[in-house]
Amino acid sequence: MVSVVQWADIDRAAGDLEGQVYRVVRDRILHGQMAAGQRLPSTRALAIALSVARSTVVSAYDRLKAEGYLQSTTGAATRVAAFPSPLLGQSVTLRSKLPQATEFATGGLFEPGVPDVEAFPHAAWARYLGARGRSLRVHDLGYGAHGGIRELREAILDHIATTRGVIARPEQVVIVPTTGAAINLLTSILLWADHPNDGVAWIEDPGYATAHALLRMAGATMVPVPCDAEGIDIGRAVGPPPRLIYVTPSHQYPTGATMSLSRRLALLEFARTRGAIVIEDDYDSEFQYESRPIAALQGIDRGEVVAYLGTFSKTLAPGLRVAYAVVPSRLVASVEAAQRLRGAIVPVHIQAALADFIREGRFRAHLRRMNGVYAERMAASVAALNSHCGAWLCVGAGTGGLQLASWFRDEAVDDLAAMRSVNAHGFALRAMSSLHLGPARPGLLFGIARMGAEGADAAAARIANALATSSVSG
Repeated sequence: MVSVVQWADIDRAAGDLEGQVYRVVRDRILHGQMAAGQRLPSTRALAIALSVARSTVVSAYDRLKAEGYLQSTTGAATRVAAFPSPLLGQSVTLRSKLPQATEFATGGLFEPGVPDVEAFPHAAWARYLGARGRSLRVHDLGYGAHGGIRELREAILDHIATTRGVIARPEQVVIVPTTGAAINLLTSILLWADHPNDGVAWIEDPGYATAHALLRMAGATMVPVPCDAEGIDIGRAVGPPPRLIYVTPSHQYPTGATMSLSRRLALLEFARTRGAIVIEDDYDSEFQYESRPIAALQGIDRGEVVAYLGTFSKTLAPGLRVAYAVVPSRLVASVEAAQRLRGAIVPVHIQAALADFIREGRFRAHLRRMNGVYAERMAASVAALNSHCGAWLCVGAGTGGLQLASWFRDEAVDDLAAMRSVNAHGFALRAMSSLHLGPARPGLLFGIARMGAEGADAAAARIANALATSSVSG
C-alpha cells in the first residue's frame, strides 16, 4: 500500500476536490506507479492526509470503481484493478461490398437522434443572442479566428474539462457547425495523407449511420469491428491497418454500451503504435441516469492520438448548428486550413452568445434539468416496452443517452420488415440491422427524448399490436 504521506497535496483554490482526488489516483495507476492488486489507503486515512472530507474521497473512489480502475468487495480493502489487454489479430471478415444506406422515417414517435426542442430555453437564449448581436466588436466581424472565437473555445474547454475529463489547450478546440463537419475535416486531412495506412477506417459495428455515410463518401475502406457489452473489440478486427478509428466509447451508438477500461487502454496503445487517429464521438454521453458520466477517452490519452468530438445538437437544439472538435496539437494547423477552404464556420454572434450562455451557468442548469426529464422518459419507455413488447423484444437497460436499443428474441426476424410495419402506424423506429456493416443481430432502436412519460404506455401498446399483426408473429 502507498503510504498516505506520499500523496500530492490538494489545490483548494482550484475547487473540484473530488475530481482532484480522482485524477491523482487515476494518473498514478495509468503511469504504472500503482500496480494491479495494490491496496489503496482507506478513505478515512486518505481524507485525513489530504485534509478533505471523507465523503470526497469516497465519491472519488466510487467514480474510479465505476470506470474500472479500482475494485473492492464488502469488508475487503480497495485495490487497483487488473487490465488484461485483448489479443490482436483474431477474426472478423472485411466485407468488400457494403450495404447502401437505409432510408429512415422521421417525425414519428420514438424517433432516435432528436432531442426535445420544446424544452429549449428560448427566453434566456434570446437575451444572450440579442445582447451579443448588439455589442459585437469590429474585430469579431472579420475573417479571423476560423477555428472559433477564443471566448467560446475557452468556455467549451472549461465545461468538458470539468464534466468529461478532457485535457487540452483552447487552441486545440475547433468550432464547427456539426459533428459531421468535424468528421469531414478530419477525413480530408488524414485519410489520404501519404500515410502507410491511407484510406482505411475502422468503425464500430453496429455504429452511427451518419459516420458510415461520411466515411463512405470520403472513399474510405471501412473495416467493421464488432462491439459487445464492453464496446469495440479491436482484438476481433482483421484487415488493412487503420488510419482512422471511429468510436463512441462513453455511450456506444446504438447499443448504449460503455467501453471498458481495458478496451480503452488497448485502443489507445494500438493507435499509438500503428500511427492511427481515434475519432471519439461523445454522442449524448452528457445524459446518464444511474451514475455520473464516464470520463472521455481523450482525457487518458497520453500519445495525442484522440480527436474528441462534441455537439450542442443533442444537449440544446440541432438548429443552433454548433459542434466542436478537440484535436491533437499536431493537427490544429491542418484542420483550420481545411476549415477555411470548406467554409465550415459558425456565425460569430451565435458563438459569442453561446460562450456567455455556458460561462454564466445557463448551459449546466439546462443539462441538469433535462437529465431529470430524460431519465423519467427513459424509465417510462423501458417499463412500457417490457410490459407490452417483451414477448418479441429484449429491451436494453436504458441507463443513459437518448436512444434505447432492443433486440428480437427470435434472431430470424426481418427487422427491416418489422420496422416498416410499426412505422406505418406513426412511429419512426430504426432497424438495428441497418446500423451494421457486418453480421447483424435484428432489433429495433427507439428514441426517448420526445416520448413523454404519460404517453409511453399507449405508444408501446400500439407497437405491440403492430408486431402482433405483422410477419414477426409468424
